[in-house]
Order: sequence, then structure tokens, then C-alpha cells
Amino acid sequence: MDNTNREGWVYSEVVKEHFLNPLNFLMGDENKYEHDAEGIVGNPVCGDQMKMFIRVENDKIVDVKWKTYGCASAIASTSALSELAKGKTLDEALKIGPEEIAEFLGGLPKHKFHCSVLGHEALAEAVKNYHKKS
Repeated sequence: MDNTNREGWVYSEVVKEHFLNPLNFLMGDENKYEHDAEGIVGNPVCGDQMKMFIRVENDKIVDVKWKTYGCASAIASTSALSELAKGKTLDEALKIGPEEIAEFLGGLPKHKFHCSVLGHEALAEAVKNYHKKS
């Protein structure tokens, strides 16, 4: 799918929507959000950092919040992943890979695919930390 246009925007409309209107973004003090576990990952090369917070009931992710420092792809990838993970069991959520995130977004430029990888890794880290606590 070719996501380019005459103005130079190289992202799909879905990426644009998740970037401009991100879902499940954690506003304010993260210490005030009740969560069962969190995961944080970063990429020192591009400077992106993602932090994912999960609430779990009966082995299902009932809520996901996140904070991301990064580009449009990083923000959109985390927003999309938060929607994809809600309602899934922890094992199902771990199976949401970077390809599924990118596909949900209508594709990502090749040089931005790593953003979907970071989202996947942040969620995996949160699940790992949840298992450590339980």
C-alpha cells in the first residue's frame, strides 16, 4: 500500500488518526493510575521510549494506558496496540506482534517499522513484570 501523498505525509489515515487522537494515553501523574504492572522500553538510536501500564483481572487485560516519547509512528503504534490488547488474555496479548500492529495501522514506512516492535516489547515487559508480582 502506498501511503504517500502530495504534501509529503507518508503515513496511512489510520496512523494519522492514532497520532492526532491517541487512544488510552495516560494523561497526568502515572502514579495515580491504578495498574497491576508496567513495562518500559526504549531505542537509544532514535530516542523513542514507550511505557505501557496494564490492569489485569482473571488473566485478561481489562485496561491499558501508555506514555510514549517519540515520533508519529511511535505514538500511533502504542495507541493501536493498546486497543488491540484490551480484552485479551495475557498470552493472547503477547501474540500481538509488530506485523499485526503495523497492519492494523494500514502500514508503516520501512524505516519506522521499529516503532511497532517497541510497542510489542513494552507490552511484553509489562506482562513479564505482572507475572513476577503474581
